[in-house]
Amino acid sequence: MTTIASGTDTLTRDALTVLQPGFTGTTAPDWLLRRLGEGLSSVGLFGRNIASPEQLATLTAQLRAEREDVLVAVDEEGGDVTRLEVRTGSSFPGNHALGAVDDVELTEAVARELGRRLAECGVNLNWAPSADVNSNPGNPVIGVRSFGASTDLAARHTAAYVTGLQSAGVAACTKHFPGHGDTAVDSHHAMPRIDVGGEVLQARELAPFRAAIAAGSKAVMSAHILVPALDPELPATLSRRVLTDLLRGELGYEGLIVTDGMEMRAIADNYGIRRGSVLAVAAGADAICVGGGLADDETVTGLRDTLVAAVRSGELPEERLADAAERVRALARWTAAAGNRAGARDAADPEVGLRAARRALRVTAADGFTPLTEPPYVAAFTPVANIAVGDETPWGVAAELGRLLPGTRTGSFAGEDAGRAALQEAGTRRVVAVVRDEHRHPWMAAALDTLLAARPDTVIIEMGVPQAPPRGPLHIATHGAARVCGRAAAEILTGA
Repeated sequence: MTTIASGTDTLTRDALTVLQPGFTGTTAPDWLLRRLGEGLSSVGLFGRNIASPEQLATLTAQLRAEREDVLVAVDEEGGDVTRLEVRTGSSFPGNHALGAVDDVELTEAVARELGRRLAECGVNLNWAPSADVNSNPGNPVIGVRSFGASTDLAARHTAAYVTGLQSAGVAACTKHFPGHGDTAVDSHHAMPRIDVGGEVLQARELAPFRAAIAAGSKAVMSAHILVPALDPELPATLSRRVLTDLLRGELGYEGLIVTDGMEMRAIADNYGIRRGSVLAVAAGADAICVGGGLADDETVTGLRDTLVAAVRSGELPEERLADAAERVRALARWTAAAGNRAGARDAADPEVGLRAARRALRVTAADGFTPLTEPPYVAAFTPVANIAVGDETPWGVAAELGRLLPGTRTGSFAGEDAGRAALQEAGTRRVVAVVRDEHRHPWMAAALDTLLAARPDTVIIEMGVPQAPPRGPLHIATHGAARVCGRAAAEILTGA
């Protein structure tokens, strides 16, 4: 039974309840446990908090010993964005690979198995799936996190993902409302803007969210993007027109509205985290996600006190804060009940991710290509990873090729001399060039030109969004850079 510390008034408890903070370390710090006892209802976990499934289960048990109904959230999309397997790469292909297969039953099965693994570790809220339509191929932050550029494709697979995840007792948090796909700026760094009319938004961006709502998504995450057709002044996270009038009113959504990370610069640089949090709750947000960068007690108490002060000054209606807190508690009740029901869920399907990754491959081979039999040189042309993906998670095919062809060597290259540097390091070995979004990086395309001119037998593996025409004797598009995608590609390379 959860016991709220005496002396904590209702207003203060509600202010704590709407926060979803993070922390550092693989065990819960004393300050976090103390705030859970005072009314904090949610905790967000990141890669820094997870060392193994066993450690994660111990951590979530520690949190629940303090508050049995705590919402434990994680950003586990599978594919490029993984927290469960942040140090090894994911066992599940991401959205773009699932969209390339276009089998909604497979998508649902992948999400169900991912949810089962989360539930086993004590996680009951997943900040996924990404419902964004990747309509701008130059998008620096969505890309393979999207099911694809087709609205209908994104809608049906978003619904399937929500269904699969929630069948395992883990609440889905569909993101990034009202759609982050047609942006050329990463909201981690600045304020993106989408300049399309209302009819395009309705037909393109909003369709996957309508599908997610129809599928029963328990949470929706807002985007830090400016969409003048909806609100010419405020980004979606801070806009009553977007969160209350559109999402609640027009779309009829009744679940939890969660903000994207409030320390992202689109909000922090333009409004400040504390001011932005007040505006977000006033606009209709129910939970404030913070902790990806700021992860300490000062952040939590500062936000709590700012929300309380906003209510007392009349800036934030007390009933709005109370409504937000009750929606958080309602989701906590659902996860408890759903977790009990999921005790009889389907048996584990540990190979579903690999099956999906294999089916997602697009292989273009010239006549006469034969599989590799000698250990090659893997040249990874490495772009700067966006913050959502992170640079701590390994990617590529070198590890899996090394398992099949011991002695495989690898190197990482970037910049205008990348191709020449790779040739020098490769020596006489067969080159396997691994790229990620070649179409977005002119230096990467130039590096491949250099390699193919000098070594026409160079094999190319595209692990981002495949836009450039296939070339070379063998071109494999994996539609994602997860470890399991690398394994599927390595099997093709070696004939395994």
